[in-house]
Amino acid sequence: MRKLMSAAAAFATAATAMVAMSSAAQAAPAGDSTVYGCRSGNVCIWPQGVEPFDNPHPTVQYSSYGYHNLSNQYGDHWVLNNQYGGATASLCYNYGGTNCYETLFQDNWTYESLSPTNSITLNRP
Repeated sequence: MRKLMSAAAAFATAATAMVAMSSAAQAAPAGDSTVYGCRSGNVCIWPQGVEPFDNPHPTVQYSSYGYHNLSNQYGDHWVLNNQYGGATASLCYNYGGTNCYETLFQDNWTYESLSPTNSITLNRP
């Protein structure tokens, strides 16, 4: 009988731990969402001339703060700032995140010619 009670207690403890771990894994910041394939916390660029709701596959997703130099991004593209916590993103004419001309606030979109754009920055709130 003792072995049966010990096994039942061990099972209950393991089940509780699994529920706690799965809840923690699903916990996310307020406003957490994936938008047309753009993961929460990222800034995303869709292919040239593509509507995100028609093709929910961004070509680029940036997730770390700082500047990111663009490569092979010409013509008109949708850009989404899907970061959270009030973080912004800036489109910049120069490499290295300088000479920025547009700031995207959290959850904001722009349809922009990226031909003159050489970098994008993800800015801490």
